[in-house]
Amino acid sequence: MKYFTHKTRWKIAILLIAFSIVLVFLKVTKNLVESLSIEERKKVELWAKGIKYLVEVSGDEKQDVSFVSEVILTNTTIPVILTDSLDQIISFKNIDTTGRKTNYLQNAMLDMKAENEPIVIHMPQDINYVYYQDSIILLRLSYYPYVQLTIIALFFLFFYLILNAFRNEEQNKVWVGLSKETAHQLGTPTSSLLAWVEILKSTKVEENLINELEKDVGRLEVITDRFSKIGSQPSVKEEDILVVLNDSVSYIKKRSSNKVQYEIIAESDNLSIPMNKPLFEWVIENLLKNAIDAMNGNGKINIKITDNLQVIFIDIADNGKGISKNQYKTIFKPGFTTKERGWGLGLSLSKRIIEKYHFGKIFVKESEIDRGTCFRIVLKKNPDIKI
Repeated sequence: MKYFTHKTRWKIAILLIAFSIVLVFLKVTKNLVESLSIEERKKVELWAKGIKYLVEVSGDEKQDVSFVSEVILTNTTIPVILTDSLDQIISFKNIDTTGRKTNYLQNAMLDMKAENEPIVIHMPQDINYVYYQDSIILLRLSYYPYVQLTIIALFFLFFYLILNAFRNEEQNKVWVGLSKETAHQLGTPTSSLLAWVEILKSTKVEENLINELEKDVGRLEVITDRFSKIGSQPSVKEEDILVVLNDSVSYIKKRSSNKVQYEIIAESDNLSIPMNKPLFEWVIENLLKNAIDAMNGNGKINIKITDNLQVIFIDIADNGKGISKNQYKTIFKPGFTTKERGWGLGLSLSKRIIEKYHFGKIFVKESEIDRGTCFRIVLKKNPDIKI
């Protein structure tokens, strides 16, 4: 569990750093946009002063207005509309009205009025207003950081998905390699033990002892077979789910405290579904062992089978110490464990068996601290349906 705690902390730290960088980036861009917006207003104010000056000297031929005219003509980017005191449009600049409706300019003026405070020109006989909006360059600059961040985010998402796919593939190879090697290592001593059982049968050893030894050796064969199936698509056939669950409970019951009570509730006595029995029993045994550990060997385990049209629900509930909500998904990851000596592979392996080999689902249905946990397994009646 410490591994996942450190991993979570690193993720949070990286997210905080990334978030801080984004905030700084947006802040700098915002300041730049605000500075450019102020500069554009100054240009419009200068443009308005130029208009006022031209009106004031329009009848005086001695005045040189070439410089003022040049100032007015230099505004080629900022859309502006000049109106009288009654907001009747006198002139406009940098607005394309080609093919527009007759009220386009009036609507544009209303948009400008809402966007920026107008510049007032005190003419000799009237008051004029200059309405304007941000230039297309400034508008693009204000959206640019969001577009850039979106592209970067998409790139990193794609990069993460690729890395995650490679990591999962690598984990699959490790799973398969470990399972095959385990099956190989167990095979030799199991075969040897089978031979010793046959030898003991010909001696005067007590028959009950031989029978128990034979059962344990048979169990080793089952375990070896389970590991050998990891990494390849195992064969499935119709099995009575109630019989399979009773066999699994019976096996665990003999090897657990008599303070643990088991109850199986089924809506029907004949519920058959396609499964690989050795692997599915492995899942049930893992869940039962975890439940026993969660109850410290003293409590009750309820197994409920529900027929839900196209699927079957198997709910395995205990009254143990429970699981916090933030661990609902984490517990299925390889290496996660709350036990001091646990490897944290049981639930991860169970999830792989249910989802990859039986095309079903397994998840924490509900849990409450110090009240217990309920795991749900969803299995298809027909492998072709989607769940």
